Amino acid sequence: MFRRKLTALDYHNPAGFNCKDETEFRNFIVWLEDQKIRHYKIEDRGNLRNIHSSDWPKVFEKYLRDVNCPFKIQDRQEAIDWLLGLAVRLEYGDNAEKYKDSSPDNTKNTDNAAKNAEPLINLDVTNPDFKAGVMALANLLQIQHHDDYLVMLKAIRILVQERLTQDAVAKANQTKEGLPVALDKHILGFDTGDAVLNEAAQILRLLHIEELRELQTKINEAIVAVQAIIADPKTDHRLGKVGR
Repeated sequence: MFRRKLTALDYHNPAGFNCKDETEFRNFIVWLEDQKIRHYKIEDRGNLRNIHSSDWPKVFEKYLRDVNCPFKIQDRQEAIDWLLGLAVRLEYGDNAEKYKDSSPDNTKNTDNAAKNAEPLINLDVTNPDFKAGVMALANLLQIQHHDDYLVMLKAIRILVQERLTQDAVAKANQTKEGLPVALDKHILGFDTGDAVLNEAAQILRLLHIEELRELQTKINEAIVAVQAIIADPKTDHRLGKVGR
């Protein structure tokens, strides 16, 4: 997931980088600070360079705070991706003249209509602030993390549209008023030996039946929707058969 950024930063092994290897990871952080980010003065990088120290995790945690990284040391992949984004921004700033006229090979073939139809495509997904904001929203809404921040953002949009609109909230707050049920008219089929437990079992069975009815309704709706698609064949007289 880091290959493109590592390649852009001229990392020596972008394809084989393994962030789960502790030694490789620590050496990578030292390289990133020494060569690209350079947040600390050279004389202040000693603790970060001492990768064999037992205190190195604390030093790295402090480093994340010093560069204003929104992620914690436990969020290793997210922190690496954020630091890489920061390094790319700084690299561009140092070599603005070199990159200002650069453009991807397929830029000329970009479909402007598609961009207007999908507003998310115009977002700068490499921006560290964008990633931090998406991650914060995903954590707040309890959405599973994904390597592609744009995928997470689309999931957030779907959840908000389906669950957090005024109509959705109003519908969720509606209470269903059911009809009173006489439990003594429903046979349980077994006896627990306790009248209270028997009554509780009858209630659970009725609730289960209600859930099954709702499931059956949804299944019927799905069948109807599928039939609406497949039950309207188009006739092609040239082929002498019925079909799409």
